[in-house]
This record gives sequence, structure tokens and C-alpha cells, in this order.
Amino acid sequence: MDTKEQRFKVIFQANSRKIYHLCYGYTGDSDSANDLMQETFMKVWQNLDKFRNQAMISTWIYRIAVNTCLSYLRVEKRQPKDELTDNIIETRGEELSEKNEQVALLYKCISKLEENERIIITLVLDEVPYPEIAEVSGISEGNLRVKIHRIKQKLTEIYNRYERF
Repeated sequence: MDTKEQRFKVIFQANSRKIYHLCYGYTGDSDSANDLMQETFMKVWQNLDKFRNQAMISTWIYRIAVNTCLSYLRVEKRQPKDELTDNIIETRGEELSEKNEQVALLYKCISKLEENERIIITLVLDEVPYPEIAEVSGISEGNLRVKIHRIKQKLTEIYNRYERF
């Protein structure tokens, strides 16, 4: 028998990593990202009975996560903190491999993007299909492809600025 608990567990296992990455893209802080991911899934649990399968469940969860992150930023009047990211990179600097350092730098660069750009590029990095990203972000798939191209250009410029130091 398919209980709500079993269904939720499957949904959580399938989506939690991607939702964590999305939240991390907003905060640049793993503790806050974990808190926001948990808050997102509390809302998913509370509203699971209301989900009507009109969209993919992952799209519905992304929307909840985006709204949760935006509310957090608005209420806290926070922007991603460079100092936090710098401290995270500094503290783990010696123990990180070069690849991990590049990933940390990528997330630092992503934190410099506008909110909607952070959402889109984080979903792209998590290999979410374009039609789903278009639905989450509320733009056409054609427009999305143009936007992704521009975001990648912007990220490259930001990344290159950091690489010089």
C-alpha cells in the first residue's frame, strides 16, 4: 500500500540534492541551504495532498524552494555573503582538491548573479530538463536558451575576474 510517508520518502530522495544546490545558490552558505531545503520539504509534506499532478512534482517542488529562498532573502534582507564564502573556501582551502576549489569558486561566482539567473543556472548545473526550467522560471523554452547563453557569458566574465587574483 502506498502511504503518504512512502511517497514523501521517494520524493525527498529524488529531489533533495537538487533542492540543496538551489538553496546553496541563493545563500552561499551550507547551513542556511540545509535549513531552507528542510523548510521546503516541510512545505512539500504539508501540501502533498493538494498536489494535483498538473505539473511534474519536481517542478512544483522547485517553485516551493524558490519561493522559500526568496522569502528568506527578503525577510532577512540578505544577499549572498562574500565573507561567508571566502571563509568557507579559506577554512577548507588546504584540504580541498583543485577541482573542489573550482566548484567553490563557481558557486561564489553564481552568488554574484541576479536571483532569477541564479535559479536558472543552478537548475542547468543539476541537469534539470529545459522544459522544466522554463516552467519554473516562467519563460518560454526559446527565451530560456538565450538567457542561459547570456548567463554563461556573464559567469565566464565573473570567473575570469577571480582567476586573475
